[in-house]
Amino acid sequence: MCRGVAAQEAPHFAVTEGDYVAHDFQFKSGEKLAEVQLHYRTLGKVTRDAKGRASNAVLILHGTGGSGVQFLQPQFADELFGAGQPLDASRYFIILPDGIGHGKSSRPSDGMHAHFPQYDYEDMVAAQHLLVTEGLRVDHLRLIFGTSMGCMHSFVWGEAFPDFMDAMMPMACLPVPIAGRNRVWRKMTMDAIREDPEWQGGEYKEEPREALRTAQYMLVIAGSAPILMQKNLPTRDAADKYVEEMGKRSTALDANDLLYQVNASRNYDPSLQLEKITVPVMWINSSDDFINPPELGIAEKEVKRLKNGTFILLNDKETHGHGTHTWAVFWKQYLQQLLEKTAR
Repeated sequence: MCRGVAAQEAPHFAVTEGDYVAHDFQFKSGEKLAEVQLHYRTLGKVTRDAKGRASNAVLILHGTGGSGVQFLQPQFADELFGAGQPLDASRYFIILPDGIGHGKSSRPSDGMHAHFPQYDYEDMVAAQHLLVTEGLRVDHLRLIFGTSMGCMHSFVWGEAFPDFMDAMMPMACLPVPIAGRNRVWRKMTMDAIREDPEWQGGEYKEEPREALRTAQYMLVIAGSAPILMQKNLPTRDAADKYVEEMGKRSTALDANDLLYQVNASRNYDPSLQLEKITVPVMWINSSDDFINPPELGIAEKEVKRLKNGTFILLNDKETHGHGTHTWAVFWKQYLQQLLEKTAR
């Protein structure tokens, strides 16, 4: 079921927030919860074609540790949702969900701690599908747009529901198992939490601060852009001050939530069924992405397996590393091209 609340004003845009509750939700692990709550935000209104099918719904999926609210930040929303912009909120119905384990959706820190079901990306996508179809009564998507983990979710969506969308725009990921350096930094982060004596198997009374500080440092490196960081931190003192500030941000993290968020990628592997994705795909990575380094050559190889796929590698000295996915000024022209190509 869906429980909506009154519309709120985000900067420049009218946003409606609500909660959808999925009952007796079955996880891939075999675990079950009587209720799984998915929080969401929407902009705009649904329009339907002559057959009654939704024609303007856009699903935007966030990354690990994020939530739908991040897409209301100026570098994203002000470039995309305004009048005449690619995802003009007066023309599109934009859906911004918080994934399982994230934001205001059901998560370990709500009370179950380490007894929360061990969700994975397939579980997260299954819940998103329920939110869209049963909660918001949307039977078709104009576009699925995903960043980082949301990018990976896009590939899962494309294989699980290949006829449900007109187009896909995955940003900042690869459609292969998490391995190499990408797995290493994740494993280091998880080990830092699990091996901290203060974690106490997930039943800590106070957050394991040393573990979370280490995890925060790993997240900073994973999301960093070398050229931009050198420009913004040109001296030793500036760099040291930045590290101190980042360490303080660890106080906003919850150890169980973070552990589950990172571990959810453990069995991700859409490479086995990429040929199932037949809709147009505009797939974009950036050349300064620590998590998905272009030197691997994986994207150029895998895009050939997509029936209607285009891969773009952004190469700009002003990009923001892995986080370029939320700075729309660098890539919104490609989004516009995709929308024009798939217009009906």
